[in-house]
Amino acid sequence: MGPMKLGFGLYRHMLTPENFAFAHQAGATHLVAHLVDYFRGGGGGGDQPTGTDRGWGLAGDPYRLWTVDELVALRRDVEAAGMVLEAIENFDPAHWHDILLDGLRRDEQVAKIRQIIRNVGAAGIPIIGYNFSIAGVAGRTRGAYARGGAESVGMEGPYDKPMPRGMVWNMVYDPGAPDEPEAPATPEQLWDRLRRFLADVLPVAEEAGVILALHPDDPPLPTVRGQPRLVYQPILYQRVIDLHPSPANRLEFCVGSLAEMSEGDVYEATETYARQGRIGYVHLRNVRGKVPHYKETFIDEGDVDVFRVLRILRDNGFTGVIVPDHAPQMTCGAPWHAGMAFAMGFLRAAMMAVEAAG
Repeated sequence: MGPMKLGFGLYRHMLTPENFAFAHQAGATHLVAHLVDYFRGGGGGGDQPTGTDRGWGLAGDPYRLWTVDELVALRRDVEAAGMVLEAIENFDPAHWHDILLDGLRRDEQVAKIRQIIRNVGAAGIPIIGYNFSIAGVAGRTRGAYARGGAESVGMEGPYDKPMPRGMVWNMVYDPGAPDEPEAPATPEQLWDRLRRFLADVLPVAEEAGVILALHPDDPPLPTVRGQPRLVYQPILYQRVIDLHPSPANRLEFCVGSLAEMSEGDVYEATETYARQGRIGYVHLRNVRGKVPHYKETFIDEGDVDVFRVLRILRDNGFTGVIVPDHAPQMTCGAPWHAGMAFAMGFLRAAMMAVEAAG
């Protein structure tokens, strides 16, 4: 099976030969690529989107699915840089907004997601990470939250300003929608939508050789923008696993999001889900505090004992990819690169130490 692997995540506008080389130089053997352009339509460039009340930007083209050819080209570019393309992270709201909202085009969009899953499998990419959420990642703030005043993201209170129609998952899929709030779903409706989605796509994923890995809610509050959340406590991940027995039904295990949750224990959760063999890949960052007041920190300074998390993963047979999903930006000419290089160096040393300790 071999040891755990160190990976690197890149947003769409960062999928360049220079950044592939940087990731490999920083110790990555595997890459996770985002194909959704969160910054399309003015969400701002940079390390990770925070956006406005109108979200990050515009969703993609509903009529254009990611093709086998472009996925293979991306995989080959990553391989040419000395790494393996482990996962595509997130579906585009343009392709599945009515799955999340239970809208009129749901069946048509299920067919699109099935085709995307088949294409990813045909291109030889083993995992798709996804976040089944109506409001998506919203309500985060930026500030000098990390050591030495380094800029990172956090949350400074709940965010329940109603979400406008034409928007889902914090992106605008219909700029011409009426200027009125989207009706809130109930938690039961949201869970039922996930149940139906998994029943519709997991058999296709199995056939295509693709794992679907669900990210927990970020930020993990019971509601964001007045809309319910699925996995906002660690125990709720079990409910996701229990919805469908498919081996393709796995978790995009985000340690930072789990640590921000108001209940549960991040170490216990890591043991529970690693022991079941349900972790697709891991997001590993550090954080101080819990929702609705938390701050992302450097990897070595928050509430999470990173070595302890790595030991639990190793002891329970996890041999997949670990990615530092975010890092504070450092004060220098390349703030994002420096922050990520620090996180990668720390994680590489920590993983080597944990593996060597047996």
